[in-house]
Amino acid sequence: MSGGSGLEAKNGPMAFIDKDMIAAEPRISEAMPGDFLALLKPSVMSLVVFTAFVGMAIAPVTPNMFVALVSIVAIAVGAGASGALNMWYDADIDAVMGRTAKRPIPSGRVTREQALAFGLILSAFSVMTLGLAANWLAAAMLAFTIFFYAVVYTMWLKRWTPQNIVIGGAAGAFPPMIGWTAATGQIGIESVVLFAIIFLWTPPHFWALALFKSGDYARAGIPMMPNVAGEASTRRQIFAYSVLVAISGVLPAFMGFASWGYGAVAAALGAGFVWYALGVLRMDDADRAMKPAKALFGYSLLYLFSIFALLLVDRVVVQVIG
Repeated sequence: MSGGSGLEAKNGPMAFIDKDMIAAEPRISEAMPGDFLALLKPSVMSLVVFTAFVGMAIAPVTPNMFVALVSIVAIAVGAGASGALNMWYDADIDAVMGRTAKRPIPSGRVTREQALAFGLILSAFSVMTLGLAANWLAAAMLAFTIFFYAVVYTMWLKRWTPQNIVIGGAAGAFPPMIGWTAATGQIGIESVVLFAIIFLWTPPHFWALALFKSGDYARAGIPMMPNVAGEASTRRQIFAYSVLVAISGVLPAFMGFASWGYGAVAAALGAGFVWYALGVLRMDDADRAMKPAKALFGYSLLYLFSIFALLLVDRVVVQVIG
């Protein structure tokens, strides 16, 4: 690993933050319904639901409306359960990071015990519901996704390796595969391509955020790439992944499950992604405003939504014309 700040997850601020300090004394909960909704990470859930819906909608088998609706709701609840379990475990580091300090647990509105119970109940409910409504392969994939995000990423990767986002990105990439599998009962190569698009998109998206939030991550002792490998190395890796994102975005056209019209627009969107990443690569070390990184972060959200929206529109257009 190349030189940077030399942050070590084992010896950073986490060394003296006691996870149980937040719930050290019994108290009466002041939680409101909105606080439990916040535990579900609604903004993240919305993207999960959308990509899962697209995976289901473009699958070669169309489930009936009831199965489709219940499956999407189950996937949404599973995503929310993952968020609740993430906030339960990360309450200590959330308390010292500016962008997360107002979350329900560190702000004292929800106890860690409540968040844990809430997450576990929703996890079981979502998996059982998906299995009964669609099929047990999709349910097993949802269960694995919840486990991967809550245990593999949150409890292990996030605090111990700068590759946390790279490996942990798989959790966010599974929803379109789950949607596809809920519709078809099997994992198709097309769904793997959808997985790859999100998987490759995750590092440049979150490393762009980490560049202008590196102070937050340093205070929490999280070994994000800029804090461990340095900003220059992170910028190079962002650019490399951005090129891969652009390539993966056009694969649906080359593999025949999207039209060449989709491919042309996806190529233009990918070129935009690389352009913004090039701005980050060329960013001056003295530029503490981090405008290129913020611009890439914003564009990356637009890119992912646009790619999946295009896939959906493309499928509808092809069905109408065909």
